[in-house]
Amino acid sequence: MVDSPDVRHTPAYGAVDLQNCEDEPIHIPGAVQPHGVLLAVDPGTLEVAIASANCEAMTGVALAEAVGSPLSAFIGDDAAAEVHRRAADQTFREPLIVRLPASVTGTLGGEEVDISLHTSGHRLVVEIETLGRPRSVMLSYQSARGAMGRLADETTTLGLATRLAHEVAALTEFDRVMVYRFDRDWNGEVIAEERREDLNPFLGLHYPAADIPAQARRLYTVNWTRLIADVDYAPVPLQPVLDPGTGAPLDLSLSTLRSVSPIHLEYLHNMGVTASMSISLVIDGELWGLIACHHYSGPHRPSQDARAAAEFLGQVASQQIAERLRSDAREEDLLTRSMLGRVVGRVAASSASALDALLDDPEIMDLMGATGISMRYDGIIRSVGDVPPPEAAAYVAHALLGPEDGSLGFSDHVSELDERLASYRGLPAGALVIGTLPDRWMIWFRPELEQTVDWGGDPRNKHLATTEGPAVRLSPRKSFDKWREIVRGRSRPWQPEHGRAAQQLRSQVNGLLLKRSRDQIEVAESLQRSVLLDGTPDLDGVDVAVRYTTAESYQLGGDWWDWLELDGDRVAFVIGDVAGHGVSAVAAMTQVRAALRAYLFAGTPPGASLDQLDLFMAELLGDQIASALVVTINRATRELEMASAGHPPPLVLSSDPTLSAQPTARPVLGLGAGKATPSRVTVPSGTTLLLYTDGLVERRGTDLFDNLRMLADVAGSGPSQGDLEHWVDRILDAVPGQGDDDTTVLALTVH
Repeated sequence: MVDSPDVRHTPAYGAVDLQNCEDEPIHIPGAVQPHGVLLAVDPGTLEVAIASANCEAMTGVALAEAVGSPLSAFIGDDAAAEVHRRAADQTFREPLIVRLPASVTGTLGGEEVDISLHTSGHRLVVEIETLGRPRSVMLSYQSARGAMGRLADETTTLGLATRLAHEVAALTEFDRVMVYRFDRDWNGEVIAEERREDLNPFLGLHYPAADIPAQARRLYTVNWTRLIADVDYAPVPLQPVLDPGTGAPLDLSLSTLRSVSPIHLEYLHNMGVTASMSISLVIDGELWGLIACHHYSGPHRPSQDARAAAEFLGQVASQQIAERLRSDAREEDLLTRSMLGRVVGRVAASSASALDALLDDPEIMDLMGATGISMRYDGIIRSVGDVPPPEAAAYVAHALLGPEDGSLGFSDHVSELDERLASYRGLPAGALVIGTLPDRWMIWFRPELEQTVDWGGDPRNKHLATTEGPAVRLSPRKSFDKWREIVRGRSRPWQPEHGRAAQQLRSQVNGLLLKRSRDQIEVAESLQRSVLLDGTPDLDGVDVAVRYTTAESYQLGGDWWDWLELDGDRVAFVIGDVAGHGVSAVAAMTQVRAALRAYLFAGTPPGASLDQLDLFMAELLGDQIASALVVTINRATRELEMASAGHPPPLVLSSDPTLSAQPTARPVLGLGAGKATPSRVTVPSGTTLLLYTDGLVERRGTDLFDNLRMLADVAGSGPSQGDLEHWVDRILDAVPGQGDDDTTVLALTVH
């Protein structure tokens, strides 16, 4: 171990200790770096409430007199007036560049300074520092514009990172500039580097997540740039430490002068770093990586315009990296889709059973980057390649899918899923499973990916400090001895395109299984009969009558109706229509009906259930579309809730002529877009609702609106008491002629 350097502590920090690194209050250090002055003022009066202790040396205002003084005493009347205007307009984005008057007697008097503004709680924070080297508008404009063009020329993420390191180094003149990428566990890797020739390379080194704890990562997403102009600086405390208005420390999350953690300063000191700067790379609101700048030849403070240009490049690069990542993902997705098409094509053309052809396909494992597959169907597990024993595969499927899910699950650390798996030697490290029922699933297995990781320090040293006790103090210097670790027990991570391909494969193979039936129509009719209810329910408070007729030219259609009891006194009724005819319409109808039942039974409201069903169809059912109408009835209160997805509106026949109960229809299901707007209404006793599919009113050679008027005339004011069944039969005969579609009519009388 080495002795720690003499690091001066800021008020909020205790002794330097790696064990408390994750608990440091880095957003409220109570101090700033000495190259600028910080003043926290009342935004209305500009009266100073908190000042950094160097205010007298830099502005001539004694610290004892600072609190309560007007801001103009520190920066002059004109600058204070401009600050007041910006505070009123909340225009804080651009810094204020002014030359302080000679009346300012400190070192900043007569100097051109940069005044940055932000709010912290109920305070306006004013930070003042000199510009550094003479301000150059051309630097921030021309250099950044040229760099943007060069960044845009890069076609890969790594190429973009390499160019970014070069451009930031040219702008800021740091001795080393690295682009640092986080993995999903927040370990970092140096993926690009620009350095002085005499410096050792850091490219390819990994750093454990503890090096940048969670609270620091949070600040990096709030404040994109952080400068430490001199790692040996003496922190300048704020006076008073506690805001007199709140009794709490001033939050410096957005401060450019914020004093940093003593642990981090020691960390840099032990690397030989004399100054540093970091710029965040943020994608979709999450920290993706950092541009880390190190200097080794003394203090270094790039000019404000250089820092602004570098931060701008970081923001531009964040967007470009996001686009490169999306482009890479699209490319991988296209390759996977192409392979999936070849697999399905060969399975469809094979004379073997669809499942046997699938397991024997030459690309079925390449589709997922796997080395083995296990499939369970009708109680039998069949496997190819490198797979665990059948009982272990079943444990994996159960752990990833759950007992009733039957959807999709994956893991790159299988041994952690179930304690029973620990006893199996040679267990594959990764698994991706799809299922249709708890006992029907297919799993792709991946082997362990043995990774050699060059760590910039032993990632376990925090654990060692905890286990060995407070007597052992680990110096951050050890964190920079390259340390090599073999990462075991994990597979290559699964990517989103693998999940999409698995779900598409499931959907298409299910279709092939139907097509392979010796008698498709018989199978589909049997399936339809099993789904369509034979009779009507006998319910207290609601009379129900239903009619279903097939189309003239097709035996099979996509109509369905359904009912289920919900919590309390509520009961749900559904009527729907999948577009098309034949086997595909019936197959889609059964899946749509089952999914909607599941959503409603789980307690999802009617509108949200239709929205979920829309996404389900768009993802899993290809080009299929459907309409549906859901009505829930509270039998105790006669309150109705209705939601429609492109379905014909119900007829609501009530003794109350002012009753308005029509739901606003969202788009049809299967487009993956739109949001349902349910309607709620309490109806009088005796109200009848007529729900129907479009087969009731669509006839060849007739006008739809004429047919709707005929339907309304026949419906009248509703059925007589005890006449619901006969009334529904009259409804079916309301529009003459036979249509091309099957027809469902569902009548409900609420008592």
